[in-house]
Amino acid sequence: MSVARIGIVGGGLMGRELAAAIGRWAALSNHPVTPRLEAVCDTNRDALGWFERIDSVRLLTDDRTALLEDPDLDVLYLAVPHHLHEELYLATIEAGKDFLGEKPFGIDLAAGRRIVAALEDSSVFARCSSEMPYFPGAQLAYDTIRSGALGELIEVEHAFLHSSDLDRDKPINWKRQTEFCGEAGVMNDLGMHVLHLPLRLGWRPHSLHATLQDIVQQRPGPDGEPVRCDTWDNATIHADAGFPLTLATKRIAPGETNTWRIRALGMDGGVEFSTANPKVVNRFAVRDGRQLWERLETGSQSAFATVTGPIFEFGFSDAILQMWAAYLAEREGALGDRLGCVTPQEALTAHEIYHAALESGASRSAVTLSDR
Repeated sequence: MSVARIGIVGGGLMGRELAAAIGRWAALSNHPVTPRLEAVCDTNRDALGWFERIDSVRLLTDDRTALLEDPDLDVLYLAVPHHLHEELYLATIEAGKDFLGEKPFGIDLAAGRRIVAALEDSSVFARCSSEMPYFPGAQLAYDTIRSGALGELIEVEHAFLHSSDLDRDKPINWKRQTEFCGEAGVMNDLGMHVLHLPLRLGWRPHSLHATLQDIVQQRPGPDGEPVRCDTWDNATIHADAGFPLTLATKRIAPGETNTWRIRALGMDGGVEFSTANPKVVNRFAVRDGRQLWERLETGSQSAFATVTGPIFEFGFSDAILQMWAAYLAEREGALGDRLGCVTPQEALTAHEIYHAALESGASRSAVTLSDR
């Protein structure tokens, strides 16, 4: 069993989630890699202080160069805001470090192209973060679709829905400012979650029509005074992928918290899953001339088996563990036929879709992607 020595650049929420996942690594029944968290970089001293509780961490610093130049680190997790992606990702590639980067892999299409071009000229193993498809129900839905069991596809709906911005008095943060989040707004923030499976299944849109909503146009700043909130809150893309493919990403979705859902219908069957009901997958079939939906209980087991009993519920932290298990297994050449993390090329294709959606939203018309 090999060891992967890991450093984190960006010690916020997702950096802490990785640390927690590594702490639970023994929950995986039989994984070929053992990760060890050794270094963390963040410009916020309070954020760094959280990692003092982890015995394996030997370096806490506000200088990312210390991690890039550390010969004893094998993998970096780059968990920084979008406007920092290009500079940091290119520096990491130049340093020859393997990494898992946060979505959207660059603040816009141009940045994404430069990052992917640099990767293609290197031997660096890089992937993009997307954890939601590692829920067991999502895995079952994915496996059902790719098996061809649905027959000719009729339509697919895929969504990632938040309600965190329903409160108009919520203070502004970087995800609500184009300067830091990018012009694509909510698509940069949530879009990879609804494109991971479609792109892996080969569903690249030929054309699309997007409806973009800037609902809350100002929010309280640090001093309480209104600040322009200039990112898209909600985006709904209606795409032609050989069948109708609807992709919705919303920060203002009343009644939702962190809901990822997919519904696919074909001539021979259907499947739907939502993280709002994580133990249940619904499947559609025609039997004895009657149409029916059946409910399947999935339990806790995902792509990589764990010691957790299969009757128990699966959650977000479990999905993070599974995503990292997939990343490190693929890096080791031991992924098998399991779902891998988002590739750089898939991240770039996602940017092309976001870019087309921005064009469509501005023109209020359909945009063709086939020649891009």
